[in-house]
Amino acid sequence: MGSSRNKFTSLLLMFCLVVLVRAEYAKYKDPKQPLAVRINDLLGRMTLAEKIGQMTQIERVNATAEAMSKYFIGSVLSGGGSVPAPQASAGDWASMVNEMQKGSLSTRLGIPMIYGIDAVHGNNNAYRATIFPHNIGLGATRDPMLVKRIGEATALEVRATGISYAFAPCIAVCRDPRWGRCYESYSEDPKVVQAMTTLISGLQGDAPSDYTGRPYVGGSKKVAACAKHYVGDGGTYMGINANNTIIDTHGLMSIHMPAYYNSIIRGVSTVMVSYSSWNGEKMHANHFLITDFLKNKLKFRGFVITDYEGIDQITSPPGVNYSYSVEAGIGAGIDMVMVPFAYTEFIDDLTYQVKNNIIPMSRIDDAVYRILRVKFTMGLFENPFADPSLAGELGSHEHREVAREAVRKSLVLLKNGKSASTPLLPLPKKAGKILVAGSHADNLGNQCGGWTITWQGEPGNNNTAGTTILSAIKSTVDPGTKVVYDEDPDSSAVDAGEYDYAVVVVGEPPYAETAGDNLNLTIPEPGPAVIQTVCESVKCVVVLISGRPLVVEPYIGAMDAFVAAWLPGSEGQGVADVLFGDYGFTGKLPRTWFRSVDQLPMNVGDEHYDPLFPFGFGLTTEARK
Repeated sequence: MGSSRNKFTSLLLMFCLVVLVRAEYAKYKDPKQPLAVRINDLLGRMTLAEKIGQMTQIERVNATAEAMSKYFIGSVLSGGGSVPAPQASAGDWASMVNEMQKGSLSTRLGIPMIYGIDAVHGNNNAYRATIFPHNIGLGATRDPMLVKRIGEATALEVRATGISYAFAPCIAVCRDPRWGRCYESYSEDPKVVQAMTTLISGLQGDAPSDYTGRPYVGGSKKVAACAKHYVGDGGTYMGINANNTIIDTHGLMSIHMPAYYNSIIRGVSTVMVSYSSWNGEKMHANHFLITDFLKNKLKFRGFVITDYEGIDQITSPPGVNYSYSVEAGIGAGIDMVMVPFAYTEFIDDLTYQVKNNIIPMSRIDDAVYRILRVKFTMGLFENPFADPSLAGELGSHEHREVAREAVRKSLVLLKNGKSASTPLLPLPKKAGKILVAGSHADNLGNQCGGWTITWQGEPGNNNTAGTTILSAIKSTVDPGTKVVYDEDPDSSAVDAGEYDYAVVVVGEPPYAETAGDNLNLTIPEPGPAVIQTVCESVKCVVVLISGRPLVVEPYIGAMDAFVAAWLPGSEGQGVADVLFGDYGFTGKLPRTWFRSVDQLPMNVGDEHYDPLFPFGFGLTTEARK
């Protein structure tokens, strides 16, 4: 009797162990299982609360470990300038992200969160990160492989901070430079924008040829990318940010849509919807373009995300009927909702709508399936935490050299000499005395523009690390050449200076989004006065730091040479490299340079096309041997 009882006990114990092992083994946790098996296994285990949590992206400041686990939050973001601490190190960022991730992994199913950030010209929120030229300058390079290398460097600098998702690239086709985001657009020409989708392959890795439509992230040194802002963001009336793009279907498809085809072929993980409207219908509520076209016709298999508080803006004024905004946005096909602050309201409203059959469960399952697909594909379940060995990638010398190369190739030479027979550039390094003047010559913040450390960017030299144009000039000229810097010299000082030549660096202050909308597009004072004061007395090259073409026709006659430097970022040495002939000028205008704002919008191919400098224009110089 005793031995049979022992046998029974042993069998029971073995049975319990088998059940326990089976309970612990979940197919979704097994990287050897096929992707679809893992997704379906996990989706089948999820409650409604867990599913809606995956669809919710909240701001860093709210993302405590407790909030992450209580609401099953699927994603966190840093808004522009939202940082763990001023001048936070890579390690500070990684520690913060890891703490949030621990909250996510502590939940019943342990689904890791994905952290997103606006890394739009490098990992630009992070102190001492490499700041690359903004997209308008990259468009001027006409060098897609360089842009891919920038994507590779940016991915490493984003991963250095423990972050795995970049809200980039912006593939807007800016058709009106009055738009405050025009510098985030590679070009007015959709073909140039299409060519620059190589940034996606740099950020994510090269997708296999059979990956069309499916998201691809090639391991833990790459990041998920985001094609934005879908669609027509660059075509709004008078360039008013987030306004109405009035254009027929053919125009939308031939100008604003093409770069999305390339992005999907490259395996882009996510697409962000635009605040703007198409012919009066808000993009965040456009079922035809989000579901019928992007998901069903183009076979995009990643997830669709809103812009910052994007569903709020479906109504006017924003948020006036939030439950309608939730219904319209999710119903249109949005998968992840950026609700930085009011996330409990979003979760409550969406839960109510699903329970009351306003939003079908099939729509929720589509959203969560897509989000999980991206997370599984990028290896987030296997590698949810930051890799501390990558900390040294942030602002590395190698990446700064790539940025410096990008600056050199982005510069567009628009005038060189009062006549073709008397070129001023390249400048001689050996001279008696030279003048450097203007508000942007010794100002790293102005040089970098918006989306740098803070959302709007800030003037000055104390915000991050880099090389100003003045510093670059001083380190490039012969040691015997005296360099005098006077930001705003008076004419008597210029006359008395006996300068061999002058470099005048002026332009726009930093700005982002609506704050940059501008109907007059003049060079801010005292820029024009400095140009006139210096150039009437001394041979001068004017370097314009701006996010777009500005009105220069009144001053162009006074200049001996004129260079469009766009927003070059942290590596000002690239400007001096070309001014002094270590490298030649090769950049070509990515946009039409208008004479007067009365001509706008005016784009290449228009019937009435009378620019100051046409699209594609750019003089060249040879490097000095």
